[in-house]
Amino acid sequence: MYEGPVQDLIDELGRLPGIGPKGAQRIAFHLLSAEPADVTRLQDALQRVKEGVIFCEVCGNVSEQTRCRICQDARRDPRLVCVVEEPKDVLAVERTREFRGRYHVLGGALDPLSGVGPDQLRIRDLVNRIGTDEVSEIIIATDPNTEGEATATYLVRLLQDFPGLSVTRLASGLPMGGDLEFADELTLGRALSGRRSV
Repeated sequence: MYEGPVQDLIDELGRLPGIGPKGAQRIAFHLLSAEPADVTRLQDALQRVKEGVIFCEVCGNVSEQTRCRICQDARRDPRLVCVVEEPKDVLAVERTREFRGRYHVLGGALDPLSGVGPDQLRIRDLVNRIGTDEVSEIIIATDPNTEGEATATYLVRLLQDFPGLSVTRLASGLPMGGDLEFADELTLGRALSGRRSV
């Protein structure tokens, strides 16, 4: 335990996702030894994020304006909507440079044990969007974990009765360059059930 402000800083840094006690301590002492200008830049960046970043009114992605750059881009196909859990997932799909549609960020995944149900996510906004926009395909790109699968199953059941709407799920299975002998049973099982003809 350190005195006052140093321990307070370590405690606050330790509350951030992915940062444990040791990492929080390293960052705190780095900040203590950093130049004042560097600390001020970090402080200003944090302040600008909290004051200037909002969520897109259409898709829920982070934005500096009421509509994000993807929703404003007329070259994007509004008929294709990729549903993701978090804004960071938009970036992951964008890095592939394979998707030219638009997005819908749910703001999480269904997790009844943590009190996250359909009303805590942007599912109603998605249904309204399908009803008003000319959406022809929903691509469900939730995480391949228990919560992501529950969310995907819920969305499939909810959206299956929309006329003319195709609901698809990202394929899952073996990574490129991987060896079969190192694949776990669940991953290999999904790869087998999701196989396609060549």
